[in-house]
Amino acid sequence: MKQITAQELKTRVENGETLNIIDVREPAEYAEFNIGGKLIPLGKIVSMQTEELDDLKDQELILHCKGGTRSMQACVVLEQLGFSNVVNLAGGVQAWQKL
Repeated sequence: MKQITAQELKTRVENGETLNIIDVREPAEYAEFNIGGKLIPLGKIVSMQTEELDDLKDQELILHCKGGTRSMQACVVLEQLGFSNVVNLAGGVQAWQKL
């Protein structure tokens, strides 16, 4: 599984890249603070409810959570489901907020 730092991701966002950012936190966490990613909680991914991602199987998906642990779990599950380019945001939104 690949990793991306918060600074690398921030640079890509600022450069206007079209990115598939997936937030695997819970809705309340997302409402409190988010970086604009699509909310798909880890529970949905673990239970293999990934229909809304199926069209992105061969595209880069950058997953994040609060600190990087849940998104790492989500990356593993998605790789097992055939997603070929999943990337974990190291340090999650906590690292992003420190920038």
